[in-house]
Order: sequence, then structure tokens, then C-alpha cells
Amino acid sequence: MTYTPALFLCGLVVILIASLYVVAPLFRPVRAGVTGDDGSERARWERQKRQAFAAIREAEMDHRMGKLSDEDLATLRTRLEAQALAAMAALEKEGRG
Repeated sequence: MTYTPALFLCGLVVILIASLYVVAPLFRPVRAGVTGDDGSERARWERQKRQAFAAIREAEMDHRMGKLSDEDLATLRTRLEAQALAAMAALEKEGRG
């Protein structure tokens, strides 16, 4: 099969279109509120609480699978519970304020 200039040009166009499709999102402006976060303190505390609880569940699963020792789980759980409690206290304070 001989490669003609038309086939080469067609391949080049396909590569160019695919490249533009992949790179286009990098040049779009970031829209505010895409993440659903309104930037408030309450949203930040809610997110911290949710992440701490998720991390606790993940650590417990890692412990059951044998990836974490009892001591590591206790240390990690204490730290994560403190984060969750701090977030819950801030949310409660904000709710009363």
C-alpha cells in the first residue's frame, strides 16, 4: 500500500482533532460552584466531618484486611475522631449562633 499525501493529510487532521478535544478543557474558565461548595464555613465543616467518617471506615476496613495493626488503627482512629468531633462542635456552635 502506498501512502499518498491525501492519506497523510487525513491522518494529520484526525490527530489534530483528537488533540484539540483532549486539550480543550484545560483552556475553559473554571465555573464557580461546580463542586457544589458555596465556600461557607458550614460547608467546610460538613466536608471535614464527612471526610473524617469516611477515613475511619476506610481504616477499619484496612484493619480487617490486615493492612493496619491494632495500634495503628487506634492511633489513626483517635486522630480522625478528634477531627470529626471538632467539625461537629463547630457545626453545633454555628447552629446556635
